[in-house]
Amino acid sequence: MNPWLVLPPAGILLAGLLWFESRGPRAGVLAFKTPLSVLFVVTASAQAFSMPLYHGLLLAGLVFCLLGDVFLALPGDRAFLAGLVGFLLGHLLYGAAFFVTAGLEPSSLVALFPLAAAGWGVWRWLRPRLNGMRTPVAMYIVVISVMACGAFGFLGEDFRGGPGRFLVVGGAAAFYLSDLFVARDRFVRKGVENRWVGLPLYYAGQFMLAFSPGLLA
Repeated sequence: MNPWLVLPPAGILLAGLLWFESRGPRAGVLAFKTPLSVLFVVTASAQAFSMPLYHGLLLAGLVFCLLGDVFLALPGDRAFLAGLVGFLLGHLLYGAAFFVTAGLEPSSLVALFPLAAAGWGVWRWLRPRLNGMRTPVAMYIVVISVMACGAFGFLGEDFRGGPGRFLVVGGAAAFYLSDLFVARDRFVRKGVENRWVGLPLYYAGQFMLAFSPGLLA
C-alpha cells in the first residue's frame, strides 16, 4: 500500500469533521473523527522504515492518541480525563522515540528554554480556571514540553536523519500548538474557532509524524 494514498480521504474526513464541529451533533463528530485518526495509525503502519525502535514507539504513541481522540469526542469530565491520559501516554512514547533515536543534542537543550518559558506561561494562563484538573494538566504541560524538546534533537548537527527529521520537528510543533486551542476551548472560552484552527494543526502534526519513519535514514 502506498501510504500517501491516505491523504485525499483524510482531507475529506477533516472537512466533514469541521462541519459537524460547527453545526452537527456529537455523533457526527465521532463518526468522522474516529476514522480520520485511524488513518494516521494506518499511515505509520504502512511505512517502510529503517529504524525499528523509532517506528514501534511512534506507532504505539499514535495508537494512544487515537484512543485520546475517541474519548475527547465524548461528553463529560471523565471522558475528557481519559482523553488527557491517552494523549499523555502518547507524548511519553513520542518523547521516548525522539530521545532514543536522536539522543540529547544541543539543539534539544537550546529548545528547552523557550519551551519551558512557554509552558510556564500556559500554566499561568490556565491555572485559575482548572479547579480539580490542576495536577493532570500540569503533568501534561511538562510531558508535551519534554516531547517537543526531544523532537528538536533531530535538528542536531550529529544527527543525519534525512528529510524525515523535518517532519518530526514540524509534527511535534503543530501538535503542541493544537493543544493550546484544546485548552482554550475546555478551560477559557468555548468556540468553534478553537476547533477550526486546532484540528487542522493537530491532524497535520499527526500525519507528519506518521510519515516520518519512511523518510528517516
